[in-house]
Amino acid sequence: MKIDFQETTDDLAKRIDIHSRFGSKDIDAWMLEVLNLQPGIKILDVGCGSGKQCFSFFHHLNGNAEITGTDVSESLLDDAREKNKAIDNAVDFRNLDFNQPFDLPSDHFDLASACFTIYYAQDIPFTLSEMHRVLKPGGRLFSTGPMPTNKQVFYDIIREATGKPIPPMPGSSRYASEIYGTMQKLFSATEQHIFENPLTFESAEPFMIYTRASMSEDRRLWNSLFQTHDEFEVVMNQIEAVAKKRIETDGSIVMTKVVGGFIATK
Repeated sequence: MKIDFQETTDDLAKRIDIHSRFGSKDIDAWMLEVLNLQPGIKILDVGCGSGKQCFSFFHHLNGNAEITGTDVSESLLDDAREKNKAIDNAVDFRNLDFNQPFDLPSDHFDLASACFTIYYAQDIPFTLSEMHRVLKPGGRLFSTGPMPTNKQVFYDIIREATGKPIPPMPGSSRYASEIYGTMQKLFSATEQHIFENPLTFESAEPFMIYTRASMSEDRRLWNSLFQTHDEFEVVMNQIEAVAKKRIETDGSIVMTKVVGGFIATK
């Protein structure tokens, strides 16, 4: 599957901020509970972005872990490396394209994580095979991604505003099916955990910040709805009008994030 996608540091940061301010649950705490990490382990975080998960692992284990974070975006890695200075560069951040063979040793890591990223791989079996290769026997792959019921209200508002169908999303359209199915074929055991986090918006402004960060002009996933800056702004105005109407009628918009946490054991 060809993925025509770009993410910016600013867009990602805005969505993370909205999740933390308007959500009612802590996904990082949930991940740590599900994983039950033990001190001294070797962790690979694929698609680490600006290092959020790497630093969560580091602090949870009080620094007693060997953590490697990889990403293809140098701007996101620059941000991660700047934050890394606060912990004496304890995390090893490297550039890695998960569509290419990993320049990492086989049978090395206890945990390979891919949080909200694996579904952007061009060739899912190849990328998961590489993650399988670098894990020790008994090592675990942990991934997170949107389930098919994820943020349905968000998509309902876009459909109502534009009168157009939602284009296939790389995450929800393939995560629980193609990706989990491939894990089942490659690994000796798999399990699913579900995290639900309702985000409550009592005004349209934060909802629109989230919407713009999710549908911004450089995210070509949405090019069936707009092609130019002017068209993008028309769509944003349409969505904002529907959002305001819903808030006036219902008092708020409640958008529930439904995340699947998949664990696969080598």
